[in-house]
Amino acid sequence: MAKIYDFKAQTSKGKEIDFSQYRGKVLLVVNTASKCGFTPQFAGLEELNQKYKDKGLVIIGFPCNQFKEQDPAEDSKIEEFCQLNYGVTFQIMKKGDAQRSTTA
Repeated sequence: MAKIYDFKAQTSKGKEIDFSQYRGKVLLVVNTASKCGFTPQFAGLEELNQKYKDKGLVIIGFPCNQFKEQDPAEDSKIEEFCQLNYGVTFQIMKKGDAQRSTTA
């Protein structure tokens, strides 16, 4: 069975991240949407990030627009929104597509 450490994904800036670099750390992977009613939770996630990042916590946000089109912006705008409005410093990834198949 595949583990998260077997995967790679692109950041919102197009850089590839190999999740194997996070072995031994605690990963919190969250689905995010900048136009969702729960968007203020970014502040709480960032607070958690600041409190525990030096103890091995890694928070990774994956934006997605498939749920009521609540993240329609381009990747760079999503990250900018998160940083400007909630002070987010944890990694925001490239916007995902829940409809896309990962098999050939």
